[in-house]
Amino acid sequence: MTAPEREYLLDGVSINALPKVSLHDHLDGGLRPQTVVELADEVGLELPERDAASLGRWFRAQSDAGGLVEYLKTFDLTVGVMQTEAALARVAREFVEDLHSDGVVYGEIRWAPEQHLTRGLGLDQAVEAVQRGIDEAVAHVEASGGRIRVGQLLSSMRHNPAGGRAIAELAVRHRDAGVVGFDIAGPEAGFPASGLRDAFDYLASEWFPTTVHAGEADGLDSIRSALVDGRALRLGHGVRLAEDLQIEQQDDENTYVSLGRLSQWVKDREIVLETSPSSNLQTGAIAQWGDSIYEHPFDLLYQLGFRVTVNTDNRLMSGTTLTKELSLLADAFAYRLDDLETFQLNAAAAAFLPIEEREELADRIALGFDAA
Repeated sequence: MTAPEREYLLDGVSINALPKVSLHDHLDGGLRPQTVVELADEVGLELPERDAASLGRWFRAQSDAGGLVEYLKTFDLTVGVMQTEAALARVAREFVEDLHSDGVVYGEIRWAPEQHLTRGLGLDQAVEAVQRGIDEAVAHVEASGGRIRVGQLLSSMRHNPAGGRAIAELAVRHRDAGVVGFDIAGPEAGFPASGLRDAFDYLASEWFPTTVHAGEADGLDSIRSALVDGRALRLGHGVRLAEDLQIEQQDDENTYVSLGRLSQWVKDREIVLETSPSSNLQTGAIAQWGDSIYEHPFDLLYQLGFRVTVNTDNRLMSGTTLTKELSLLADAFAYRLDDLETFQLNAAAAAFLPIEEREELADRIALGFDAA
């Protein structure tokens, strides 16, 4: 696991054991520290720490940067050890095993194939290597009596718009072999979704779903571009949508809020927000509201009826799990089990799966919470 193993309880129930859905989880942000050490030895990559526990602490400390650009620099190490088929397959296999250990029953793993070609891999080879690792882990889970389903989300780097069409075509080529959606990632400010309009036009013509990082390191214009240019069905993070909310009156018992046209559209269309609380604090995504979990706009968005979901973003960098993120929110906002179930059902409804399979996933979650 990428965080210390412990049991988190709510209302006497283990959050660890509850069925969960993970929509926003980066492959290169979820390595085990020990795996980084071993893979770095294989390729001769120098590390700041040689002991796995110390390296894990280093990643967390470096990620508390207060800005996305600095936060992303930690990925130089993880991406650096993920440049061969064997390394990609291993990381993907362990990633899925850790999801299962955290109670995840459906997960979408996002990663950028274009960042894994420095040792001679082609784009298709990289995708196939990750899928091999996923398949091995799923088979291992099933052999142990468990069940998990995982799909790949292929990310194009938004600061390399010229490569967007190639990644879009790559995703469509593998749509029947494990790839379920498309994403754009990387530095957000100055690189709107409109820069990859050609890729998004192609994906729309192929009826292929997209989620777009927006509303994390940039504001409402970035979200507008994600929706208009990217045809985003979900918003990666999306927390800065709260900039479009106006608190008109507040007293001891009630808060009255008006919504702008953009936020009203997102709410009315039930466009899911893929929030990642710990990561949002680390990158400064919520800096205008505060610097603690208690000031995160998550609860305001939830109380207003937005389709919020809870995610880890990068388990290694945040030293977290989905269980831990849910526990943090429950402690901060006095949530109960039915709230946590709502977050999972929101995620299930937004999964890039056929409607019948989303309904089956929702039923599995409901059964799991009912049995808790």
